[in-house]
Amino acid sequence: MTQTIRLVLLSLALWIAATLYIRFLPSALTDPLQGNLGFVTTLPAAWLSVWLVKICGKLTAGQLMPGVAVVGAVAMMIDGAALRWLHGLYGSDESTVRLGAAWLLWGYGISLAVALLMTRRETRAL
Repeated sequence: MTQTIRLVLLSLALWIAATLYIRFLPSALTDPLQGNLGFVTTLPAAWLSVWLVKICGKLTAGQLMPGVAVVGAVAMMIDGAALRWLHGLYGSDESTVRLGAAWLLWGYGISLAVALLMTRRETRAL
């Protein structure tokens, strides 16, 4: 299986996990304390996601940023299409959907930042 196919499959798995989180744990987004904790705990989750991208894709340090970009791009396009055309997929409450979308955007940004830091660290180690 090629790296790209493995990364697309990983992207689908991560997207499904995030969608289920938003759909079935809306209080994790709407409760002020839990919502803030969700943003904070995205940091280690993003690190784990980037590590999974590296391992599943069998990526080198130079391939990590493009690999994370592929995974993020696929998931973001699915999120965009789902938010536009699959009303109710993330939930029926507009506030939950909005906060879920905010959490997703935060997660994509944090994941890219983590990948950048990991790439810099690995490049310097070489």
